Amino acid sequence: MKIALLHYSGPPVVGGVEQTLYYHAIHLLQRGLQPMLIVGEGKSFDANIPVKVLPELFSRHPRVLQVKRELDAGEVGPAFQSLQEDIERALLELLQGVEVLIVHNALTLHKNLALTAALWELLIADELPPLIGWHHDFAWDRPGYREELHEAIPWSLLRQPWPGVTNVVVSQAQRARLARLYKIDPARLTVIPPGIDPANLGRWSYLAQRLVEELGLNKADLIFLLPARITRRKNIQFALRILAELRAISNRDVRLIVTGPPGPHNPANAAYLEELLALREELDLEEHAHFLYQMGASPPQYIDDVTMANLYLICDALLFPSLDEGFGIPLLEAAYTRMPIFCSDIPPFREVGGADVHAFDLGAEPSQIARAIASRMLEDPVSRMRARARKQYSWENIIDQQVLPLLERVRDEQP
Repeated sequence: MKIALLHYSGPPVVGGVEQTLYYHAIHLLQRGLQPMLIVGEGKSFDANIPVKVLPELFSRHPRVLQVKRELDAGEVGPAFQSLQEDIERALLELLQGVEVLIVHNALTLHKNLALTAALWELLIADELPPLIGWHHDFAWDRPGYREELHEAIPWSLLRQPWPGVTNVVVSQAQRARLARLYKIDPARLTVIPPGIDPANLGRWSYLAQRLVEELGLNKADLIFLLPARITRRKNIQFALRILAELRAISNRDVRLIVTGPPGPHNPANAAYLEELLALREELDLEEHAHFLYQMGASPPQYIDDVTMANLYLICDALLFPSLDEGFGIPLLEAAYTRMPIFCSDIPPFREVGGADVHAFDLGAEPSQIARAIASRMLEDPVSRMRARARKQYSWENIIDQQVLPLLERVRDEQP
C-alpha cells in the first residue's frame, strides 16, 4: 500500500507532528508498506522513504507569508488564488499512485490556507485518494487565533467536517473539542495518540532491541529481571514458581528474564538448565520465562555491558531468590536504576539492602511471595504508568494496533 504523509514540514524540523511523520513512515516501511512524505521543508532520513519537498507547503515560505498577511486582513486576492492553483497542480502530480493520503493539521489549522483550499478543491473534484485528516490543533478553538479568522471560505473550511474524510485526533480531550467544533457525534472521530520510542530514550544496543522485539517485551504488563548465571544456588526454579503464581494471581502478562548462561565451572549446570526448561514447560511458562542463553536461532552467548544496562531500564523489577551469595551487586545496580528489589532474605542481601528491599523467606510458599509482589507492583502508580507507556504508547504498538487497521479500513471502504 502506497501512503502519502503530508504536512507543512517534516524531519529534521523539530516538532511533535514532524516526529509523528518520522515514526509513522519508519514503522510503515518496516511492515511492508510504501510511505512517502510530502512536505514544505525537510530532508530524506531513509533511502527507502521518498521525501518530496514542495516549498509552497511550508508555513514560512515567502508566498505563504504574503498570502497570510492578506488573509489576516480578510482579503482573498489573486496571490491566494495563484498559490492555491500551483499547490493543486503539484499535488495532483505527486499523488499519482497513492492509495491513502494522510494530511496533518492542514484541514483544521490556518498556517497555509492556500494548501487547505487546494485540498478542498481536489477533494470535491474527486481527484484525491482516500483522505485521512490527522488533527493535532484547531484554529477555531484557539482564542489567540480569532483575529486571524473570518467567516467565509477558506477560513470556514477549518471548522466543518469534510465529506468522505476519516478524521483522527490525538487524544480524548481533542476528540471532544473537535466534535464541538464540527457539531458531530464524537464517535465519528478516531483517537490515535502519538507515541514514544523506548529504544531511543534508553539508547538501547542492537542486541537489546533484538531481545525486546523477539520476546515481545513491549506487550508485557510486568517484566522481572534475574541477572545471573544458571547455577543451582541462584534458585531459579523458585523464581519460575513465583512467576507462575504471579501470572495466575494478577491475570496479567508477567515475564521473567534470566540473563546468564550456565556457569562454566560446574558441568552439572548444563543439567540444571535442562531441569529449568522442563519446569518452565510444566508451568506453561515457555512464552513468559526467557532464558537469553538459549533464545532464538542464534542466542547470545553473553550479554554485553551496554545491553545489561539496557535490561535494567527495560525491566520493571529485580527478582533475585538466591540461596547463597557472597555479596549482592545486582541489588546495587537495580537501586541505581530505581528498580524495586524483591530478593531472598539472606545475610548479604540484608547487609546491602537493609529495609529498602522487599525480602522474602525462602521457606515461604511461592503463592505467598507472589501475592506480596503483586500487591507492591500492581498498586504502585509508577509501575502502572510504565506498563501503560510500554503497551499503549510505544510507536510500534500504536502502528500495529491502531494505524495499520485504520489504513486498511480506509483503503477497503473506497468504492
